[in-house]
Amino acid sequence: MLSQHACSMDSPRHELALDRSQVKKAVQALRAYIKSSSTSQNLFENDGQTISLLLTQWKIPKKEQTIRISLPHGLRTDSGDVCLFTRDEPKMTSEQAVRFYKKLLRERGLRNAIEVIPFKMLKTEYKPFEAKRKLLGNFDLFLSDARIRRRLPSHIGKHFYERKKAPLSVDLESKHLARDMKRLIQGTTLTVSNKGSCCMVRVAHSGMTADEVVENVMTAVSTISAKLAKTGKNIKIIHLKSQTSVALPIYTSDLSHLALVEEARKKAHLTKGAQKRKRENDKTEVSEVITKETEEEKDNEEEEIPQLVPIETPTKKPKLEIISKKGLKKVPKPAAGKGLKKTLKGTKLTKKIPKVTARDLKRKAKNK
Repeated sequence: MLSQHACSMDSPRHELALDRSQVKKAVQALRAYIKSSSTSQNLFENDGQTISLLLTQWKIPKKEQTIRISLPHGLRTDSGDVCLFTRDEPKMTSEQAVRFYKKLLRERGLRNAIEVIPFKMLKTEYKPFEAKRKLLGNFDLFLSDARIRRRLPSHIGKHFYERKKAPLSVDLESKHLARDMKRLIQGTTLTVSNKGSCCMVRVAHSGMTADEVVENVMTAVSTISAKLAKTGKNIKIIHLKSQTSVALPIYTSDLSHLALVEEARKKAHLTKGAQKRKRENDKTEVSEVITKETEEEKDNEEEEIPQLVPIETPTKKPKLEIISKKGLKKVPKPAAGKGLKKTLKGTKLTKKIPKVTARDLKRKAKNK
């Protein structure tokens, strides 16, 4: 049984100082387990088993992080399954673009068998879900032209990202294209998730020698501890395992490292709080300056108003009387009165005289 080994954090840049002999024991134990579990039926499968590092952290990180790791011994052979998504060249069909980029890679010195898929071919031939699923299973590594990287997620689908096979960006116009491509093809990628404290990265396969696996493990741990957000302090335990074996510990952190993680978090929290308070103070100072300026402007205006307006005694009648007279003049007459006036003008007024008869004359004479 392998014993756990606590490593110090005093190395430069807080890189983990692994015990090489401990790592070699774990590698030899894994190789012995793979050979003992191999049979005539699964001999070919066990010959290509992957060996991975399992990292456990003290605290779950707040942000997701992707770390690219270049390994001294490549995980893939020259005939490995690698797919490259490229942009569409103007005045070229998809087949011509495929030949153009394959020729470019050969001229730059790349010997790996890389399948080239232009963007137009990806949109048309790999539009159905089944075609995308088959494409995902056919290749182990996907690369992307940096010029079309932002356009890929909507066309390849979420399954590439769920299976940790998101295309890695590469600059095809770079002068060091061969070097950059080899680093990506022979290297590996670690995705540090913010949804859990564990993450896994592939660093070797069972077809390598023990020394090659040890060198890859040492290089990977050194790169991860240097590029991790907490610079290696947050790593609690590191295990080494194959696809079917148990996890063998090769590094165990000391409890003092948890205190260091807490101190780093408190410092980060304090610095954030100080920056927030500084921003608030700056805002209050600016607002105070603005209020002072506005108050000074108001005071100046109040002082200047009496000097500009002279005091005079009124010589005319009050405005209220004038307004009242004008109001009386302008009062409109009712419409009914106007109509009556017009009818009276049109007709002549005559006095009605009662008629006198003979009987009335006789009555008057008798009364006299």
